[in-house]
Amino acid sequence: MITFQLEFQILEIQNEESLSSVITDLNIIMEPTEYSELSEFVSRAEERRDLFMFFRSLHFFVEWCEYRKRTFKHFKDKYPEAVHLSEGASSSCMGVRSASQPEFELVIVWRIQVDDEGRAVPKLDLLPRVPRRALELDQNGIIEAAPVSFQALLGVLGIEAALESLIVTLRRGGRLVPTQ
Repeated sequence: MITFQLEFQILEIQNEESLSSVITDLNIIMEPTEYSELSEFVSRAEERRDLFMFFRSLHFFVEWCEYRKRTFKHFKDKYPEAVHLSEGASSSCMGVRSASQPEFELVIVWRIQVDDEGRAVPKLDLLPRVPRRALELDQNGIIEAAPVSFQALLGVLGIEAALESLIVTLRRGGRLVPTQ
């Protein structure tokens, strides 16, 4: 649930043929929320004085947040020993630990960005957390290439299948192989 308050002023202009209204001032006041991604798009809506964009973007933003929450919860329930959510069910980050090497962890950061046209789109990134020694031994640069490989996996499989593939690979102690 996202609560907010709108303050706006409307200037009505009437001529012989029509009446038109223009928003001359818009202020959107939001209570603090766990969705840090909101502040940028709220500022943009205020600058443009575009209530339609604000409501449309908020609608799709909330839908993506709910989808992220359900998806992360699904994987936490399915793989409780491997998946952890540092901020609970509403987390924007999901950690996946290796069964064979618990000090090896991949963190999926899932943000929802609202572009200049007001479209809400998911943005997923992979952050490997590995011991320094593992980085030194990784002569093929597999750990360094993992974020790019994850983006390719997302493009081919989609969000849920890419996450499932990543979790299953780490649970089995398998190797992550970069794409060419």
